[in-house]
Amino acid sequence: MTEEKDVLILAVETSCDETAAAVVKDGREVLSNVIYTQIALHTLYGGVVPEIASRKHIEKINQVIEEALEQARVTLEDIAAIAVTYGPGLAGALLVGVSAAKAISFASGIPLVGVHHISGHISANYIEYKDLEPPFVCLVASGGHSHLVIVKDYGVYEIIGRTRDDAAGEAFDKAARAIGLGYPGGPKIDRISREGNPEAIPFPRAKVAGNEYDFSFSGLKSAVLNYLNSCRMKGVEICQADVAASFQKAVVDVLVEHSLHAVKEFGFHKFAIAGGVASNSSLREAFERECGKRKIAFFHPSPALCTDNAAMIGAAGYYEYKKGVRSGYDLNAVPNLKL
Repeated sequence: MTEEKDVLILAVETSCDETAAAVVKDGREVLSNVIYTQIALHTLYGGVVPEIASRKHIEKINQVIEEALEQARVTLEDIAAIAVTYGPGLAGALLVGVSAAKAISFASGIPLVGVHHISGHISANYIEYKDLEPPFVCLVASGGHSHLVIVKDYGVYEIIGRTRDDAAGEAFDKAARAIGLGYPGGPKIDRISREGNPEAIPFPRAKVAGNEYDFSFSGLKSAVLNYLNSCRMKGVEICQADVAASFQKAVVDVLVEHSLHAVKEFGFHKFAIAGGVASNSSLREAFERECGKRKIAFFHPSPALCTDNAAMIGAAGYYEYKKGVRSGYDLNAVPNLKL
């Protein structure tokens, strides 16, 4: 009986402001994971500037792909398929990655597999936890998304909750800007919150009529702005650490409550987190504690695999490739791609 050959996926990710490429073996083992981040560049503007992001991707994409192959000590001849994020994300940024992947596929004859960015985030858990298999519940919390998802099988999802307005990461960025911490908001609020009192200010925890698993963070963001404006008008000193800690606690409470309610109601014993906000230390500690109390197995990728990277796209791409999914050269960027 012949031994099954390892499947190596070359993955490309350019959905926002990270130019990333990776080589992933059999969907679980990362041979290389190269990321060029543009955070320092966009910090000057207080957020991601799409046109600048696209131009930087064009500058860096070939270099990043070459480095990923070099670090993995493989050539294109060893690659079974090229996986690329085609949505959701910034249109111009996505187009750079999709165009590069299509060009390599066309020139080499290697199959092309389009991957959903959110599917990639969820699949980061397969890299970190080699034995994790569906089904389970996953919270995807990032700058653009707050999804509560039942992972029925590899690449098969049912969204049971989503944000009605701001995503969790977006709320972090807006609150950080209002407090005066700057960009990127998530890591800065996480850091300063350690010095603050999370019970100092009673910010609201929104309930959404019609779906107990949906999220809404717009009201919380407004409450932060109103509190800050009120303090300034009254000449009251603002403690940045207290405001940040109280805001963060309000977000964490809602994410934890909705997620674990879903795990219980749907009868699961496995729960995972994914996305940039999943690297927040307060959120991870809260889930660790509450899942422990409820005897729920808790899966959380290391922070480097929570933020945008290509290894997660390689993991997701592997399972799509194994299912026989192949994309044509008409594959296009879909900025608002639904899961």
